Amino acid sequence: MTRFRTVVCALLVIALFAATGFSAALTDSLKTGKADIKSVGVMTFGPEGILFVGDSAGGAVYAFDTQDRTASPAASVDVTGIDQKIASMLGTMPDQILINDLAVNPISKKMYLSVSRGKGPQATPVIVRVDGKGAISQLSLDNIAFAKVELGDAPASQGEGRQNPRTQAITDLGWVDGKVLIAGLANEEFASTLRAAPFPFNTAKGAGIEIWHGSHGRFETQAPVRTFVPYKIKGEDNILAAYTCTPLVKIPVSSLQPGAKVKGTTIAELGSGNQPLDMISYNKAGHPYILLNNSNRGVMRLDAAGLENYKPITAPSDIAGVPYETVKSITNVTQLDKVDDTMAAVLVGTTELKTIALP
Repeated sequence: MTRFRTVVCALLVIALFAATGFSAALTDSLKTGKADIKSVGVMTFGPEGILFVGDSAGGAVYAFDTQDRTASPAASVDVTGIDQKIASMLGTMPDQILINDLAVNPISKKMYLSVSRGKGPQATPVIVRVDGKGAISQLSLDNIAFAKVELGDAPASQGEGRQNPRTQAITDLGWVDGKVLIAGLANEEFASTLRAAPFPFNTAKGAGIEIWHGSHGRFETQAPVRTFVPYKIKGEDNILAAYTCTPLVKIPVSSLQPGAKVKGTTIAELGSGNQPLDMISYNKAGHPYILLNNSNRGVMRLDAAGLENYKPITAPSDIAGVPYETVKSITNVTQLDKVDDTMAAVLVGTTELKTIALP
């Protein structure tokens, strides 16, 4: 009987370790030190308050342990003059900072901003967080637990500004089933690339993406995904990807195999002369929606029910496919992220960070 009890206890310990081991391994893979990050751009959160940050200049994606794991309810936040307050904290002027992205920690509901202090390639990368009371603090990158994965296929730096393909090496990030999905440009035949980097990090391998662009009337492989959201369609993991001028494309995550050439399915054309900026998915009164903010076409709410039923768009078109409505009550949104199914965080212009009720 004593031996039986010993065996049972041992099995219980093994079972407990198995149940918690994966969670522990996520942060255990991070090593404390000074992050040699060159730039901060797009961001997304994974489990346990781990923040993933794209570094296009350095051709890498970083994982940072924010140690921000205390669950909190969503709070109404409205910080006016956010650019002035960040600049003051950093000892500079508002015209010397650039807010690159916004990500909300799904656990604590704190808002994180990636910020460039200064101009051009010499700008200092900074990450700022804002809590539910509007208090602003800086996430130090000098002594932080982190890991990084380098993108071996990142395009070389050439030209300046938007003409430099290196600035678009990473255009968006998403967390799906233990992997960081990385959209952007690569130095491959199909420049438009979706990379998958299993976490803990080892490698980031890409698949080339081809889409039909209705506004342009042709197939394209050179334009990167501008923003995407992971989304299940009939139980299968997909990403819904938006491109400039403005096709909406569904791509099965299972197709993103290393070296593959993948043809996405265009299910909507949302109008030309426009760049999509951010998108989120949510449910309201039991109905699924996609919210998409844009450079020139405002904030769109797309009906996400039955996305599998839309026929692929394969002919020249300007507006077609998945229906949408423009949310006229929400304007000048430059950054967007989901807080929960009732609330989103938005950056209005460059000066106001606030939460809004989802339409």
